[in-house]
Amino acid sequence: MRADVSLASGRAAGRQDTVKAGGRTLLIVGAVVAAVAAIAYLVALATHPMNAMLKGFDLQVYLGGAHQALHHSHNLYTWYYDGHRGIQFTYTPFAALAFAAGLALPFKALMAVATVVSLFALVATIWIAFRQLGWEKTSRLGATLLLSGLLLWTEPVQRALYLGQVELVLMALVVWDLSQPDNRRWKGAATGIAAGIKLVPLLFIAYLLLTRRFRQAAVAAGTFVVTVIIGFIALPNASVTWWLDGDFIQAGRTGFVGGQQNQSLRGIMTRFIGSVNGTVAPWLLIAIVVGLVGLAAAVILDQHGYTFAGLLATALTALLVSPISWDHHWVWIAPGLALIVDAAVRAGRAGATGLRTAWYALAVVVLIVFAAWPDFWKSTAGLLQGGLINYAPAAPFPSGDNPRYPEYHWHGLQLIAGNLDLLAGLGLFVVVLAVAFPLYRAGRQNRVNPLADSRCGMQQFGPCRHSYRRSRSTAARIRATLRRSPLPPPPSAACLRSGASAWSTAAVTSA
Repeated sequence: MRADVSLASGRAAGRQDTVKAGGRTLLIVGAVVAAVAAIAYLVALATHPMNAMLKGFDLQVYLGGAHQALHHSHNLYTWYYDGHRGIQFTYTPFAALAFAAGLALPFKALMAVATVVSLFALVATIWIAFRQLGWEKTSRLGATLLLSGLLLWTEPVQRALYLGQVELVLMALVVWDLSQPDNRRWKGAATGIAAGIKLVPLLFIAYLLLTRRFRQAAVAAGTFVVTVIIGFIALPNASVTWWLDGDFIQAGRTGFVGGQQNQSLRGIMTRFIGSVNGTVAPWLLIAIVVGLVGLAAAVILDQHGYTFAGLLATALTALLVSPISWDHHWVWIAPGLALIVDAAVRAGRAGATGLRTAWYALAVVVLIVFAAWPDFWKSTAGLLQGGLINYAPAAPFPSGDNPRYPEYHWHGLQLIAGNLDLLAGLGLFVVVLAVAFPLYRAGRQNRVNPLADSRCGMQQFGPCRHSYRRSRSTAARIRATLRRSPLPPPPSAACLRSGASAWSTAAVTSA
């Protein structure tokens, strides 16, 4: 039995350790939940003004930037949307060219297209996640429908739809791309395009390099460079401003760095320290440490066969260390929730009832924290644009720095609610480390004796083949050892249970 959550070999993995959870019952429940969520959303669309549901504010900024790029390219990075000094075009010149395609449609039609594409991207991301985790088709469809219905009514997803943001599409693009088999010629290209639009996906290229996927990293990096070159050819002045004059590292271009909706380490540090400029040095130090530790955990997971978990560990690290991680950037909870549910199911299959309960409890907590709760604490409470982070007061369209901004004066529960997405992310980061580093310790022990558990033919955290090193010399030594050793007896039931879920076993070991 194997229980990897391999991204690179997910299809092959599914044939050997296919998850069958719930069957037709899960499919029916998932369909009902998805239908109720979709109907509720359609009813909300029909009974509320368009600006309350699908205002498309950010989409209008994209289009404004595209218009500037086509007609006044020298003003692309000095232009302010609708006179708001905190609202500028903050994407690459290549992105401005890409957004120009949207100018061909009336805004309402474009907003409808963007909403449908974003919803499809959400469902596709969850489907790919369960496919890579080895779920058979019926269970995968049921789980995808169930989580899609629940996640539709989370604050990051609702916020992304409301603003007309590209986050859901970029997430689906990266997950789809990096879920391709390693032998796919153009694996990494879509990630390079995503990085050419928004720079944060560049961290996935570092992940590819550290996991020794050099060709895929080269494809991603090369594609990213092509997007930069296209920008210089089509928009030379704007490209010089963005790349050579350093506008791309000016976090303040997006508004007030300490704003409530910036759920990153720099955001929370700015709010606590009380100064934008005074936060730069300590944030850089902490971001470097968190980035290195997060990437190390992602590499460890990948080396032990858990490449999808490694991918999501990289995404979580990017959300934490990025200077700006708006609330709608946290749509990455969608594939993350799929991974948590998978861990719970595998823990149950391994007979670890308590651990299964813990994983399911974590999934529930994630949903509660990120749910699009109505603003019931306000006298004008509505059902839309909610979320617990909105309990804390925020300055409208803030820019620069001002000691009078309400984010500097939070107290009591406001401190928790206003930073809740980031605090939840840090909690998930601790879970990732609690799973990854016991695997690292076990891996070091198993390198000393590759047949550490010869009684059942598998190592402590899964089948022996996931501990094989990629180098030919190490593989040769293992084959020689196997030839000299007698064949191990069939695995016992206890051994199968102990190896059924590396995530579950690692969590027990860490505890």
